[in-house]
Amino acid sequence: MIETPAGPRRLGVMFDRSLPPESLAGFARDAQAAGADELWVVEDLRWAGSIASAATALAATDTLRVGIGIAPAPLRNPALLAMELGTLARLYPGRLLAGIGHGAPDWMAQVGANVTGKLALLEETIGAVRAILRGEEVSLDGRALHLEQMRLVHPPRQPPPVIAGVIGPRSLELSGRVADGTLIVEGNGPKDLPRIRALIDRGRAGSAAAAGEGAGDSPHELIIFTHLCVGEDAAAVRAAMAPVLAEYSRMLGVPEEEVFSVSGGPAQVAQRVRELWAAGVDSVVLRPVGADPAAQFARAAGVLRARMS
Repeated sequence: MIETPAGPRRLGVMFDRSLPPESLAGFARDAQAAGADELWVVEDLRWAGSIASAATALAATDTLRVGIGIAPAPLRNPALLAMELGTLARLYPGRLLAGIGHGAPDWMAQVGANVTGKLALLEETIGAVRAILRGEEVSLDGRALHLEQMRLVHPPRQPPPVIAGVIGPRSLELSGRVADGTLIVEGNGPKDLPRIRALIDRGRAGSAAAAGEGAGDSPHELIIFTHLCVGEDAAAVRAAMAPVLAEYSRMLGVPEEEVFSVSGGPAQVAQRVRELWAAGVDSVVLRPVGADPAAQFARAAGVLRARMS
């Protein structure tokens, strides 16, 4: 944790999907040694499975929180997902963050899992997984899911936070309504946070009103992924970031100059991370771009901690 004027904040790093799985354990140990609070693994079609990756990173370290970003609800049966998450949470209490989202439509279609009613499926999946992880027996005949008397024999003593990895307005509101936190996609920056937070808070307010007095008081974590490219050679940084900015400009529907990243020289990198913390983000998760991602993260973490001390 890093102390900031807004209070303690977390710094994390992503184990990028392009890296070979056999390098994950060493990467996780290096990240922990560099001062990371969190390490996030991904589940993108054709790359690595998130549960196996999370288990590997947890086993290789002893302090890191390890996040799953994200398990696609159309691809993961909620009973089986709760069983997997519950096992990890029992083995590594307090160190797992369980991210669940819609999944990329093209990838879901590729495996026959591109369902209709995506909002209902995500809401019911998150609700069921959270309840099962709390040790409750869940029977559900919903709009998207059917479960009968699902209860874990060995529920975790400390259920992991279930985080919604979502982008759209209705999905962000859903996250506020049913999840323990929200994972914000790369490319968003401080100017986007008020809009995102307002949608999450609208969902939280609706949930509290429906549940009655005292509901909605629990904290809701905000976690953001952001690309990292640190270097004194401005031209080299721009060249490395160019394809990233183009990709996320298309995905977010904004001009390239509005795609936020943590890039530039060490002082600029530190300032950009501090801006995200100041905007209300609890955890900034850096996604290194270019060569030697572990060294890039270590350099950014060292500069940040030196400047905040």
